Order: sequence, then structure tokens, then C-alpha cells
Amino acid sequence: MLMSSESSAPSPLELERHRPYLLRFALLQLRERSAAEDAVQDTLLAAIQGAARFAGQSSVRTWLVGILKHKIIDGIRKISREQPLDARAEGDGAEDLEAFFAGDGHFAESPEQWGSPERSLEERRFFEALERCLQALPKNTARAFTLREVMGLQTEEICKELGVSTSNCWVMLYRARMSLRACLERTWFLSGAARVE
Repeated sequence: MLMSSESSAPSPLELERHRPYLLRFALLQLRERSAAEDAVQDTLLAAIQGAARFAGQSSVRTWLVGILKHKIIDGIRKISREQPLDARAEGDGAEDLEAFFAGDGHFAESPEQWGSPERSLEERRFFEALERCLQALPKNTARAFTLREVMGLQTEEICKELGVSTSNCWVMLYRARMSLRACLERTWFLSGAARVE
């Protein structure tokens, strides 16, 4: 790790080395390259301006991701404010989920065994598969999921950011989890990609 000689503040060059990782993270959240690039640029600028305040209590990447999360939330707020109300409506998607369940409400087919989810999480290819599955979700459903599961926002905050009711948010999160489960089973766990030989 390159640090300037006078303090523990990261140099602009060291901060720039994290750009590709930050861009992938932002793309996953914002789904638009220009918005992701803007968020990363704002993050790096804020980090350069606040480098003297970096206390070294976490890694530089962790510090940058923390800044980026706030920039992403700001970007989502901006998009939500500028988006017409009728554009926020998404397809219901309920009929797609009904295929997973029998008439009595139980799974029609038991979920597949996923082997070692912990090992899968460590693999870069898993995150690429997860990203592809998230891209297939409706925009607000994917945003609700990432705001909750990746960024750690509470339901009330997600509702405020997306302009949806609490019950709609829970439905979106449920649908996201079910769709992601099905997609990951199809593209990762059952395809053999998760098996390391």
C-alpha cells in the first residue's frame, strides 16, 4: 500500500488504483454506466479532499466503499426525484413466482442443495453470475434488493428512496430473493460453475 511519507493519508495514485473495483460496485447498484462513473468520480474527489482525515482504522478500499455507498444513495435519490411517476411502475411479476409453488403454498420442487455457499461467495465468478442475475431483475426490484442486502438500509429508508409503500417494498424484496435464487440455481449452482475441482 502506497502512503505518503508525512502521514497515513492515501495518495491520489493509491486512490485511483481502486477505481475499477469501485466502478463494478457502482454499476451493480446504479445499472447505468454514466451514473456509476459519476458516483465513482465524486467518491474519489471526496476521498482526495478528505484524505487528511483518513485515520487508517480500516483499509483504504473499505473507506472508499463507505464513501461510494453514500454517493450511490445520493444518485438514487436524484434519479427517483427526476423520474416520472408512471415510469416507476413495474410489471407485477407475480405469475412468474407462482411456478415455484404448489397449490398448498409449499415449494413445487425442493430448492437444490447449493454445496458450500461460503466458498462460492469467495469466488469472483460467483459475483459475476450474481451481477447478471441482478441485471435481469426489474430496475426498482434490483435497487430494493441491493439497498437492503448490500448497502444495509432499513425498510423505511428504502421506501423513501424508491417512493414505494412498506408492503410494496417487502413484496419487491421477496420477489428479488426468489428470482435471484432461481437464477443462481440455473446459472451457477446447477451449471457446475460452483464446483471447484
